[in-house]
Amino acid sequence: MGWVFLLFAGLFEVVGVVGMNQINKHKNIKAYLLFIVGIVMSFALLSQAMRTIPMGTSYAVWTGIGTVGGAVAGMLFYGESKDWKRILFIMMVLSAAVGLKLIS
Repeated sequence: MGWVFLLFAGLFEVVGVVGMNQINKHKNIKAYLLFIVGIVMSFALLSQAMRTIPMGTSYAVWTGIGTVGGAVAGMLFYGESKDWKRILFIMMVLSAAVGLKLIS
């Protein structure tokens, strides 16, 4: 169950990052709520995950999901570069997170 908590913690981190970007663009209550809910849920779920998954592994996978998710959200919704080299390195981060799951 810890890995499910960790996956959702990473996804909510992406929600928080999208909210942060929305704050920079719009500065409205919806953007602030998106940011706050994303970050609070992310930390709460990360805390739950760390009850069964070692701290180092949890943190590495959580930041990896957030990094990949933030980069992909930027490419899909905010017109960021989709250069093949960028995608290659995003895949490397993702493969490292999967590797940590496989050896844990």
